[in-house]
Amino acid sequence: MPSSISSSPVRIRCKGILFDMDGILISSITSVDRSWTQWAHLRGVDPALARKTAHGRRAIETIAKLRPDLESEKELKVIEDIEVADNEGLTVLPGVLDLLAALPANRWTVVTSATERLARIRLAAGGIPVPERLVTAEHVTRGKPHPEPFLTGAALLGAAPEECVVFEDSSPGAKAGRTAGCTVVATTFSLSAEFLGAAHYLLRDLTGIRVEIAGDQIVLNLTPLAAPASKT
Repeated sequence: MPSSISSSPVRIRCKGILFDMDGILISSITSVDRSWTQWAHLRGVDPALARKTAHGRRAIETIAKLRPDLESEKELKVIEDIEVADNEGLTVLPGVLDLLAALPANRWTVVTSATERLARIRLAAGGIPVPERLVTAEHVTRGKPHPEPFLTGAALLGAAPEECVVFEDSSPGAKAGRTAGCTVVATTFSLSAEFLGAAHYLLRDLTGIRVEIAGDQIVLNLTPLAAPASKT
């Protein structure tokens, strides 16, 4: 397992791949920001704080943190309805469709903090093949940065966590993947490199990842970004 961010070309061998959704497969940041801003105004919360807190986390946990006095399950339905109704500006991110087309369908899935209803709608709207089974907010009791989502995803694929690669764009997600024992590849779509220290490798996006199938293994060929310079 790699232990530090590298900028040399690498070959990562794995048996399963676990993709975060928002910020990795699709860009829904404008929808997410609008939705949480709307919810924040409804509930008397600072919109900037709501947007920041929501990134990479399950909505139910965001709600519990921002408004612990409210019924989280009821509020979850409120924010879910708001997000489901807003797909404006949703786009597939660079390299995604080529990478997914090169992977065996039974060797990858989506591990997202979104609800299953929202995830399936967003993936379908983006023209991304929707896995038969995926890991969403309802399938775990503890969301990212806890490792449970990625441990669940690995089990879903029938692979050990250390045999899986995680693609993430958030700090909680990178930490969750690392703690689960997976190899973490983070993109700088949502955050700068300094906030993604839990990742083993950094990429700008999923463009140019070359896939080889070697027996029961998937080999990912990629060239990571250089790690940020250490502050002295």
